[in-house]
Amino acid sequence: MTLKVLSVASEAVPLVKTGGLADVAGALPTALAEHGVEMTTLVPGYPSVIARLGKAKAVHKWASLLGEPARLLSGRVGGQPLLVLDAPAYFDRPGGPYGDAKGQDWDDNWRRFGAFARAAADIAGGAVKGCSFDLVHAHDWQAAMTPAYLHFAPAKGGRRMPSVITIHNMAFQGFADAAIFPRLGLPQAAWSVDGVESYGGVGFLKAGMHLADAITTVSPTYAQEIRSPAFGMGLEGIVLARSDRVHGILNGIDPAEWSPMTDPHLAATYGPGQLARRKANKRALEKEFGLAKGEGPLFIVVSRLTWQKGMDVLLDVLPHLVGIGGRLALLGSGDAELERGFRAAAALYPGRVGVRIGYDEALSHRLQGGGDAILVPSRFEPCGLTQLYGLAYGCVPVVSRTGGLADTVIDANPAALAAGVATGIQMNAVDQPALAAAVSRAVDLYARPGEWRRLQKNGMKADFSWRASGAAYAALYRKLTGDVR
Repeated sequence: MTLKVLSVASEAVPLVKTGGLADVAGALPTALAEHGVEMTTLVPGYPSVIARLGKAKAVHKWASLLGEPARLLSGRVGGQPLLVLDAPAYFDRPGGPYGDAKGQDWDDNWRRFGAFARAAADIAGGAVKGCSFDLVHAHDWQAAMTPAYLHFAPAKGGRRMPSVITIHNMAFQGFADAAIFPRLGLPQAAWSVDGVESYGGVGFLKAGMHLADAITTVSPTYAQEIRSPAFGMGLEGIVLARSDRVHGILNGIDPAEWSPMTDPHLAATYGPGQLARRKANKRALEKEFGLAKGEGPLFIVVSRLTWQKGMDVLLDVLPHLVGIGGRLALLGSGDAELERGFRAAAALYPGRVGVRIGYDEALSHRLQGGGDAILVPSRFEPCGLTQLYGLAYGCVPVVSRTGGLADTVIDANPAALAAGVATGIQMNAVDQPALAAAVSRAVDLYARPGEWRRLQKNGMKADFSWRASGAAYAALYRKLTGDVR
């Protein structure tokens, strides 16, 4: 039997993307198709999404969705079924999905994504003619109220619907003042510790974690880490209380999109047996970033410039990195102070440090294809995708030992090197001494070409596609729906 799943996500490639959530939401439908799961994705009707959808059929209307009119559009993107919540009052705005053109969060995000979740619960519950589902899968806080609406205020005549919530990053919880509760359209019974109340306010993510039938995270290690206060960020109690329902399923990457053998963005394509061809990409990258040629490794960064990502520590380590012969090409945006810091570093070390503030998908491919090592010194990392891209492209990851980074990179310690299984470099702490030592290890290994090539080839031969992860999600869905094969 084909299982029909409604995936509820605030972003999904190729429609809209700010981070890894979009990659996962965009990849899951294809990954699950081979396992007998038909997944329909529901996304908000941002201007870019409406434009991409083109002519679409309206299959449902709400006269008042938390106070505003809305309609549901049906279409297909990339061959997969798609539903779009067209609610101009909520989503037809300039800027990004969550904030204005200056990067400031919209004050009414609670209402925007409350309405999004209300609509998702209606659709999942059978309120939309012709839309029938067996399970709903909500992603992060923006969709996390969906299980709450299904539990406390299901669609009229709707049947019981099992639900899954995936935590892509516990740091973003969707917390709002208690004063908004009456405007969410939930019964008074929902205002409790067993409902949406969290630390005296409304907790979107907390509600989903408490009321969904299963909680997944995007790596096995992160599923363990969030049981502690350091990573659980105030919600570790729920994780511990529902530990039998918490599952860590590692993210995958799309080998059709991320393959150095076919990547159209590269100056030269290559495979594990053609590593010499990477030099053309490196030279093109040096030119693009205004970097001088050098004997040492070219480190790259493709990241949000935030405290979580350890970018403040990287700034402190740059003098050491440059001093031992390394160079850096960085693509990212985020905290204004960190952006200024990296711009200043580029001015201080001309030809050794190149910086691009912003995000450019094609450039991110060129960085992976031309860089020697990718730095990912995150303080916490639920899964991480850039290190997976690095492994696939022979761009050796230098990472902190946390979350998905710990699950996907095998440290080049003496035993792993001797066994020929190492794929990168890990560090235990995220501070200046630890990152400096990790960078030094990378420079030393790079000076031993045979060992460096082995690291590259090992990473490129690893399978981080969605094959295993898709099977794990499908098995979980079938368990929750009682369709165990």
